[in-house]
Amino acid sequence: MKDIPCYDTFVKIEPITKGASDDKKYLIETASGQKLLLRISDIEDTDVKEAEYSILERVATLGIPISQPIDFGVCNDGKNVYQLLSWLEGEDLQSLLPNMTEAEQYAHGVKAGELLRLIHTIPAPSNAEPWEVWFMEYVQESIDCYNDEDIKFEEVNVLIKYIQNNTHLIKGRPQTLIHSDFIDSNIIILPDSNLGVIDFNCEIFERDYGDPWVDIIFMEEWDNEISPRYSTGFVRGYFGGEPPQEFFNMLAFYFACDAIAILNETYEEGKPEIGLVDVQRILRWFDNMNNSVPTWYLKDFNYTK
Repeated sequence: MKDIPCYDTFVKIEPITKGASDDKKYLIETASGQKLLLRISDIEDTDVKEAEYSILERVATLGIPISQPIDFGVCNDGKNVYQLLSWLEGEDLQSLLPNMTEAEQYAHGVKAGELLRLIHTIPAPSNAEPWEVWFMEYVQESIDCYNDEDIKFEEVNVLIKYIQNNTHLIKGRPQTLIHSDFIDSNIIILPDSNLGVIDFNCEIFERDYGDPWVDIIFMEEWDNEISPRYSTGFVRGYFGGEPPQEFFNMLAFYFACDAIAILNETYEEGKPEIGLVDVQRILRWFDNMNNSVPTWYLKDFNYTK
């Protein structure tokens, strides 16, 4: 860390333990009183972290409150790569959401959806690999990984059948910049009550472009109890009103795919029963995949009040 160019100005270095990233994160205070966020990663992750830093540079042009990129480089005698960012002051939405009124939850959902829609105005490169090609390889790898496991669950078969019967949905899907982890814990309520965004993450899909609607499955940390008001507001904020049926079809498809990927992760951790809970939750939301409008979406809620 001492070979970071502005290290001599650091008067306080406080580790940050919150979050699931493998990065080592620190709250930095400089001699001038400025607060910074320092992220340190393994040198092997240089390409991914450089992509994340590049995303921040592009999103910064949209005027969205984010941790502004300041510096990027190699440190610790070539063993690590670092990102130095401005500090985004505030508290994450996940911590505050349970104590909000239903009206406040809905209103913040609308704001968050509008933010994500703005992020999605950044287009993918013209030479980007077609989303349907990349994503179906990703999905098939998840299914193959599950099939290689000794323990099988009947509930998962329902999801796999649904996915296989609906692969046509992703044909020709557009691509934009995607956040890939737009969960409530990565949305910050600022002191002026506006929202900011942190942790632009290339680690989940290992790419920074894709179908913008895939980002919406990350609207909340849905392995916890989801907030119908917030999530409904989020979807309507994103679309500026009621979404098309096509969106719900894609939402059910992406949630099914994500549930299998998460189940595989819990297999690796030796706790497949945890992943099964997520699978069962998806089946409950979508009536065993017979209804693409999830139970938490408040379709009859009068959001004009």
